[in-house]
Amino acid sequence: MRRALAAVWLALAAAWAHALPTFDEVRADFRPSETLVLSREGEVIQRLRTDATVRRGQWQPLAAVSPALRTALVLSEDKRFYEHSGVDWAAVSAAAWGNLWNQRTRGASTLTMQLAGLLDGDWRQGPGGRTVTQKLGQAVAAQVLDRRWRKDQILEAYLNLVPFRGEIVGIDALARTLFGKAAHGLDEREAAVAAALVRAPNARPALVARRACGVLREMRKQADCDALDLFTTAALQRRAFDASEGIAPHFARQLLRRAEAGERVRSTVSAPLQRVAMETLTRHLRELRGRNVEDGALVVLDNATGEVLAWVGSSGALSQAAEVDGVLAARQPGSTLKPFLYAQAIAERRLTAASLIEDSPAQISTAGGLYIPQNYDRQFKGWVSVRTALAASLNVPAVRTLVMVSPDAFFAQLQRLGMPLQESGGYYGYSLALGSAEVPLLHLTNAYRALANGGKASPVAFAATPRPQRTRALDAGAAFIVGDILSDANARVRTFGTDSVLATRLWTAVKTGTSKDMRDNWAVGWSQRYTVGVWVGNAGGAAMHDVSGTSGAAPIWADVMGWLHRTTPSRAPSPPQDVVRQPVRYGSAPDGGWLESARDEWFLRGTQQSLFAMDKGASSARQESAGGQKDLQPSARILAPAPGTIVALDPDIPPARQRLRFEADSAAVRWRIDGKTVGQGAQWAWLPWPGRHRVELTDARGQVLDRIQIEVRGAGVRARE
Repeated sequence: MRRALAAVWLALAAAWAHALPTFDEVRADFRPSETLVLSREGEVIQRLRTDATVRRGQWQPLAAVSPALRTALVLSEDKRFYEHSGVDWAAVSAAAWGNLWNQRTRGASTLTMQLAGLLDGDWRQGPGGRTVTQKLGQAVAAQVLDRRWRKDQILEAYLNLVPFRGEIVGIDALARTLFGKAAHGLDEREAAVAAALVRAPNARPALVARRACGVLREMRKQADCDALDLFTTAALQRRAFDASEGIAPHFARQLLRRAEAGERVRSTVSAPLQRVAMETLTRHLRELRGRNVEDGALVVLDNATGEVLAWVGSSGALSQAAEVDGVLAARQPGSTLKPFLYAQAIAERRLTAASLIEDSPAQISTAGGLYIPQNYDRQFKGWVSVRTALAASLNVPAVRTLVMVSPDAFFAQLQRLGMPLQESGGYYGYSLALGSAEVPLLHLTNAYRALANGGKASPVAFAATPRPQRTRALDAGAAFIVGDILSDANARVRTFGTDSVLATRLWTAVKTGTSKDMRDNWAVGWSQRYTVGVWVGNAGGAAMHDVSGTSGAAPIWADVMGWLHRTTPSRAPSPPQDVVRQPVRYGSAPDGGWLESARDEWFLRGTQQSLFAMDKGASSARQESAGGQKDLQPSARILAPAPGTIVALDPDIPPARQRLRFEADSAAVRWRIDGKTVGQGAQWAWLPWPGRHRVELTDARGQVLDRIQIEVRGAGVRARE
C-alpha cells in the first residue's frame, strides 16, 4: 500500500513539475478586466472596463500591497507560511486528529496549496469538497511550487488571483471597489475584512465581520467588533470602482474599437492639452448657461499626421446627456461648409477671390417653388467681392455660388473631403451652401485640416501608426486662397467688426457657423501646425438663446489655439506655384459709391485681372406683373419679391426670422395685401401667412402702381416655446 501511494505521489509530482508555470509566465498571462489608455506622454488618461464577466484590476507588485494586508492574510490563512515547504504538515496532522474526534479545526490548506488550485483547475474544490486524489495532487503541486518560486512571488500571485466577493478577483479590484483606494492604502481594519473574505467570499456581512474581528484581534490584540460590524456592512455594499474613469472617456471608446485590446494602449492624445481643452470648454459653457446652452465638444488634430491630440466629447457634469459623444454626433454645420464651396468655384475658375457677387434679395427657382435665402443679420450688402462674401459669411452670395457649381458637384466635393453625408446633392438642394446637411465635428475638422494641408486629405489617427497616404481632395491653389481669406481680419469686418475674437495674435484661418434656429454653433480653423474644431449647443437639439458663432464656439476655439501656440509661432503658408498676386481695384457701385478698396489679391495663374467694375444697368431689372403683361406701365415698381413667388414656412423658426421683405423703387408708396393696406415705404417686412395673396403697390390716393401674386405654403408660424 505504501509503495502504491509513493508511486502515485511521484507520478503527480512529475506531472506537476512538467506543467508548472513560472512566476513570469503567470504574470504575463494575467489579464485585467479593464484597459488603461495612455497619453502620448505615457500618462494614464482613461481606465475602461473591457471584460464584463469579471472585475479584475491591475496586477499589484507585493511592494504595492499594504503591510497590514499581508500580515492579516498570513495570520488568517497560513500562520507558518514562511516556515513550511508548501504543505503545513503540523496543520495536516491537527486537521486529521480533529476529524477523527469530530472537532472543528482550521483547514490545513496553505496559501501555496490554494495558489496551486488557482493555477490549475484540477485541484480546485468542487461543490462536494475535494477528493483524496485532488488533495494529494494539490499537496504535491504546492511542494513543487514552493521549490520553484520564492515566498514573495507566491504571496504576490495569490493576492492578485484570489476571488474575493462576487465578480471581484484580486486585491486591486477589491481595494478600489469596497474601500475606494489603492491596495497600498489599506489599514488594519480594511485588511482584516479583506482577509475574512478569502475564507468566505459570499458570506453574509455579519459573518464576515465576526471573522474580520478575529483577524483584527490577532493583529493588535483588541478590536471594537460592533463598530467593525457596521463598517463591514457598509463596505460590502459599496461599489466605488467605476467601469470607466479618466479625462478622455469618449476618445477611449473609439480608440479601443480601432486598436488591438490589451492591458495598456498608448494613444495620440496629449494629456496636458486634453485637460486644457476640458477646462476651457467647461468654463465657457458655464458662462453660457443663462442662454440655454449645456453641451459642447472639441477636437484638436495635428495637421501633418492627422493624430488626435485632444477629444472632448461632452461637457460632463454640465450635460444631461454626458454619454453622447458630441465629436461624432451628426449636426447641421451652418456656414462652415462655405470655404469648401468657394474653393471649388475658384478651382473650377468660375470665380476669383476678387470677383464680385451680388448680396441682394434672391429668388431661386426649384422643383418645390422659390428658394429665398437670407443673411444672418437680415441685411444685404449689395455687390461684394468673394473675399468679403466668405470672410463676412454672407449667405446669399454663397447660394449664388452654389447655383454656379451645382448641388450635385458640391456634394461630391464634400464626399472627397471625407464627410459622411447620408443623402444626395439633389436632396439638399441649394440649402447645402448654408449647411443643411448633417456632419460630425470630427469629419468637419478633418476636412478643414485638408485645407491646412494644401487640399490633401487623409484619415485621422488614434494611435501611433504609419501615416496613411494623402489624397488630393481640393486644388492646392484654391485651398491656399481660401485659407488666406479666412485669415483676413479686415475682410470679415462687415459682419464681425474690428474687435472680433476670431482675430488672434498669431496666424490662423477660421470660420464660424450657426445652424437653423440657433441649434448648433461652430468654430473650426487651423494654424500652421494644428486644426481645432468646436461645437456648442444642446445634445437634445434644443435651440440656444441668442448665441452666435463669435459668442459661443469661437471664444473656446481662440483660447485653445492660443494655448497651443503659447510658446511657438504660427506662420502663414507659402503660396503654391500656380498662385500669383497682383494689385486690383474696383469701379463704382450702381448707386455711385465705391465697391471695395484697392488691394493686392491672390489668383490662380491665368485668372488674374486688375479691374473689377459693374456694367451700367447691371442691377436694374424690370419686374412684370403676375401674368407677364406690361399693361400697368407703373411709375413705381415692386422690386421684390418676384411675381409668382412661393414661400414655404418653417414652424420651428421664430416668426421674427421668417418675415418676407418687400421692396419698391420709390419711398412714397403704400403696400396693400388682399385689399388691405398693411405698410408703407420703399422697404417693408411682412409676416407671411398661408394662402395665395395679391400684393399691390399704391400711391397715397390708393391708385394701384404695380401688383404681383405670391403664395405662402406651410402651417402658421409657431411662437417660441
